[in-house]
Amino acid sequence: MTRVGTIGNRLLATLPPADFDLLAPALETIALDQDAVISREGDPVDHVLFPHSGAISLMVGFADGQTAATAVVGREGAIGTLSVFGPAPSGLTAIVRAAGLASRIPAPRFHAAFSQSSAIRCAIQIHVRAMLVQLQRSGACNALHPAQARMARWLLHIRDRMDGDVLPLTQEALSQILGVRRTTVTLLMRNLRAAGAIRSERRGHIEIDRSKLVAAACECHGTMRLELEEVFSMNTTRSGPPDGAGVSA
Repeated sequence: MTRVGTIGNRLLATLPPADFDLLAPALETIALDQDAVISREGDPVDHVLFPHSGAISLMVGFADGQTAATAVVGREGAIGTLSVFGPAPSGLTAIVRAAGLASRIPAPRFHAAFSQSSAIRCAIQIHVRAMLVQLQRSGACNALHPAQARMARWLLHIRDRMDGDVLPLTQEALSQILGVRRTTVTLLMRNLRAAGAIRSERRGHIEIDRSKLVAAACECHGTMRLELEEVFSMNTTRSGPPDGAGVSA
């Protein structure tokens, strides 16, 4: 297994070598394919996933078929870690929005290492706090801020976890993330193009102007970034993550 400095997952980067070695024999590197469903709401949690590139949205589904995103996870986080608190099905559906790579470990092996290592428990505490920042802010944002500002925010969240300004998103994916109709997404895209925040759009690819998109977004994007960095700076057990392991600028 490649050392965590090369892998680039920020949670794994907090672990001292001896604690990382509790996980290393069971970790495997897998591809995160575009639009792949990592886990479904109600399914058992079989694996814990540590992305080191790409972006995964966490989705809530409703009885009428509508969906909405509650958070985005990239190289700063993990999928499935809450299973350490007891056997329970997945509470959310996790969908890959930008392809990448991840380290995966069977849930029982991760649970065993969690019970042995205070550093791993601290890493999960960091993750839980970071997720609460997103969930709490997203809930308030969805209730109070207009759809166009929220779309800009979600585009920025995904951009933060990528290395370029071309986002691999369809209007259908944005409709699912925002919880609005496709016709609404089309109108919002038109408005953002007129403002220069979206430079171009072709099916499955949206090129953004990050600075103009920041101006179009609500305050929540910047607030979440700052709060996330505060969580890591207060809790990391090493001097810092390896280059490229955090949320990008």
